Amino acid sequence: MGTFGIIAIVVIALVVIIALWAISLYNNFVKLRNNRENAFANIDVQLKQRHDLIPQLVATVKGYASHEKEVLTRVTEARAAAMQATGIDQKIVAENQLSSALAGLKVSLEAYPDLKANQNFLQLQEEIADIENKLSAVRRYFNTATRELNNAVETFPGNLLAGMFGFKREMMFEVPSEERAAYDKAPEIQF
Repeated sequence: MGTFGIIAIVVIALVVIIALWAISLYNNFVKLRNNRENAFANIDVQLKQRHDLIPQLVATVKGYASHEKEVLTRVTEARAAAMQATGIDQKIVAENQLSSALAGLKVSLEAYPDLKANQNFLQLQEEIADIENKLSAVRRYFNTATRELNNAVETFPGNLLAGMFGFKREMMFEVPSEERAAYDKAPEIQF
């Protein structure tokens, strides 16, 4: 075997190694994308339950707080937009708007002690709080899956091939800015 044969074998070996490396990177991207989509499917289950409870909550509140029509309309419209959203990014934006609308509803209801004592309202509020807690957990999982995908897409050597394979940085499911301000504020304690 001459020099040409050795060079040909080395070139073929390098091509095979590079092809295996590219296949490995691609498969990793696919696994990470599928993990992220699975995480969002878990969020979707909780969102469906949330969407189903909101009309019941709004109907219960209407009887007590008829002049809070603007708040109730905002919640209803945000729910409709969230249900019509397609794609993960659109759903994230729509659900953040719905969370903001629900937070506005909670604030406006503080003025209705009779409503806050209503058994049906309390049960609905408890169910929504339970769903919000579950959503918080699955959002954390989703954001972890998204972070892993984003790290793979943006770090070397994955960033060399990610764009060619159609992978890009994905959106996290973060707390809306209106709610973040409330979380960042120290709680007020009154005696």
